[in-house]
Parts: sequence; structure tokens; C-alpha cells
Amino acid sequence: MGVKARRIALRPFLPADTAVLAALFRTSIEELTGDDYDVDQQEAWAAAADDEAAFGERLAGLLTLIATHEGQVAGFVSLKDNEHIEMLYVHPQAAGMGVGAALCEAAETLARARGAKAMSVDASDSALGFFQQRGYAPQQRNSVSLGDVWLANTSMKKPLGAEARMQ
Repeated sequence: MGVKARRIALRPFLPADTAVLAALFRTSIEELTGDDYDVDQQEAWAAAADDEAAFGERLAGLLTLIATHEGQVAGFVSLKDNEHIEMLYVHPQAAGMGVGAALCEAAETLARARGAKAMSVDASDSALGFFQQRGYAPQQRNSVSLGDVWLANTSMKKPLGAEARMQ
């Protein structure tokens, strides 16, 4: 797996990526969150990509980076206001290959370079352990309404100062 992780390349989002990222978003939710969310919750969550034009506009309005592996899109991260991970999704076939870590590290590096002192994320229950392993600390639990369905997530924060890089 270490060899595969070294082949991960990052590039900026382009409008032409919208359909691929919308499909990756849906697939990631459907295949990677089943232990924490029921089918109704997954469908409500994935519906955010149903209007691909709006989804693409959302991605374009954020600092969005795409990870590729062997020429295939493997994941993406979107940074809001230089300090909040708005979205981080990895294709199920790339899970465990270091794609999420590479994307998160890139977002943190960009945020730090742009003057952010801390990063935040509203982590799904499925992503909570990933972010905890990266030094994010839970701040509060949230309930999010998507139509008539409720989803839980956890607001988390991580300091980005020089001392945080030493860990």
C-alpha cells in the first residue's frame, strides 16, 4: 500500500470534473457510511449531488483539490474560508490507500500557508476516527436536517501552529 500512496497526485478542481466528483460523492456515501447511517439518511445525504450544476458551483466556490491514482479520480477535498474542511470524500476502491490523508494534509498545508491557526471539520460518524487520528479534537455533536431526515455529525478542531506540525 505504501507504493500506491506515493502515486497519489493532487490537482485543482476543474468544472469538467463535476460529474465524476458527484458520482464519487454518492458512491462514497453509499458504500462507506452504512455502519453509521441508515439507507434513508444515506439517500438524503447523497441527494446533495443530484443537481450536478449546483454541486459543481459549490465545489468551484470552495478551494477544491482532487486526488488521482493511476490516472483515476480517487477523492477530493474542499476547503472553505481557508480553515474549514467542507467536504472530504474518497472513492471506496481507494479507501485505505492514503488518499484521504494526502487530501487532508494538503488542505491543512494550504490553510496554514494562508494564515489559518486552526482547522475545523464537521465529521460524519463514519469519518470521526480518521480525523481523530489526524489530531482533530471533538468540540460538539450536531444534528443536521436534510428534508425530513436527521443526520448526526461532530464538529472537530485541530491547531495548525508550528507546535502542531511537530506531533
